[in-house]
Amino acid sequence: MAPTIIILLILIFFPALIWKTFESAGYKGYQSAIPLLNYFIWLKIINKGLWWYIFLLIPFINVFVVMLMVVETLKCYNIHSLGQQALAVIFPYIYLPWLGIKHEDKYIPPANREKIKKSATREWVDAILFAVIAATIIRVFMIEAYTIPTSSMEKSLLVGDFLFVSKMAYGPKVPNTPIAFPFVHHTLPLTESTKSYVEWIKLPYYRFPGTTSIKHNDVVVFNYPDGDTVALKAQNQSYYALVRDYSRKRIWKDQANFGKVVYRPVDKRENYIKRCIALPGDTLKIVNQQVFINSKPAGLPAEAEFKYLVRTDGARINPKAFDKLGITEEIMMAGPNELVMTLTNEAAEKLKGFINVKEVQKIIQPAGYWQPYIFPFDSAYAWNVDNYGPLVIPKAGTTVKLNSKNIVLYERIIKNYELNDLQIQNNTILINGKPADSYTFQMDYYWMMGDNRHNSADSRFWGFVPHDHIVGKAVFVWLSLDKSKSLFNGKIRYNRIFRTIH
Repeated sequence: MAPTIIILLILIFFPALIWKTFESAGYKGYQSAIPLLNYFIWLKIINKGLWWYIFLLIPFINVFVVMLMVVETLKCYNIHSLGQQALAVIFPYIYLPWLGIKHEDKYIPPANREKIKKSATREWVDAILFAVIAATIIRVFMIEAYTIPTSSMEKSLLVGDFLFVSKMAYGPKVPNTPIAFPFVHHTLPLTESTKSYVEWIKLPYYRFPGTTSIKHNDVVVFNYPDGDTVALKAQNQSYYALVRDYSRKRIWKDQANFGKVVYRPVDKRENYIKRCIALPGDTLKIVNQQVFINSKPAGLPAEAEFKYLVRTDGARINPKAFDKLGITEEIMMAGPNELVMTLTNEAAEKLKGFINVKEVQKIIQPAGYWQPYIFPFDSAYAWNVDNYGPLVIPKAGTTVKLNSKNIVLYERIIKNYELNDLQIQNNTILINGKPADSYTFQMDYYWMMGDNRHNSADSRFWGFVPHDHIVGKAVFVWLSLDKSKSLFNGKIRYNRIFRTIH
């Protein structure tokens, strides 16, 4: 339904707003409602080259071009006020019909318009507005800069990596909240919790076609699924994990420690970056840290990291050796002469060769050992970070049988992501008030994991990633800064600049 509405608005109804302008310029009013022809004539009315028409056919760029066409139309009525032009761009469905009816007799062909001399201030304001609008369109629909804040993707991506994320790869989304402060995410600059967006205008989910689809092992940026509800003084923690630890009543009541609890629309939830391990319809299983997809071993990123227990003979390891091994995670003491280190497999093998190292052993949680903070947070599924599943990843159009045991796997999908009323009464599952023993998924879902397998808040901790939460594909690192070093002592990691992401 949403795609149909958007197409109608763009191809038919939008140019029809200037029906009267068409008539004033000597054309038939009904021509403003004929798809494709209407834009061709509109460009002639405002005296713009037909090469503009090419840009009208390019997704996302055409939005910007239409904004310029609206401004040029106002100039045909001798309206040069920046405020009036802004109103027309923001509220065209009200302003443009009013303009044609109210000022029909004031239409001036572009060739007869008097040239207006702009002040230096106006020139600057126009240039800034142009830059902001253009940059916003590029950021929302084409490509966006992103910074790696945590070590969950090391060593593939490092803390301090600045990268570009392609929105066009999987198809850009129409923003749920189109009215927002530019260039920020969910919070206004210089504030801790003030929203950067307004919610009185909300758009339905719609994704434009992309240049590719998500594939196994793609590095993907997505909106954090657990981020729909946030305790503002504990934004770096999952609200649902807090509820499991402290109870919902305490979280909502104790604002001194947890802050106000707020809801965030999908496009304003935190951006996460992980590797896509499993696609819709895949069966995932983890056995002693080895991931299996559809019963076949999945490839492990060359620089993936795990925690190791390192036993020494008591002699101190030279800290410079840690730098050579690429160890960036904090090293913990586990006991006398025992260290816990986060290492790649290659680094672990090198460490075994140190003369004062007696043993290097990977830390693996045994099968059957239940970690209660692991999805689906139910002892009936005795899973942990290293031994998990099997679990089938939901796929749009497929149907799953529901029962009192497996409902914990799909409860959040049915309720929060696909917006159904789900209740369980006396072991009877009610969906939208009706007993249900099965459910057909409306969306595709994905399973994301970090390359730093023991230090990554990923799908093992909060479950599936819905398709409408996908933001884009990480393409390449354009800058990398080591926050622990000074500018003249290796702060810039030159070997990572313009490095593509695999």
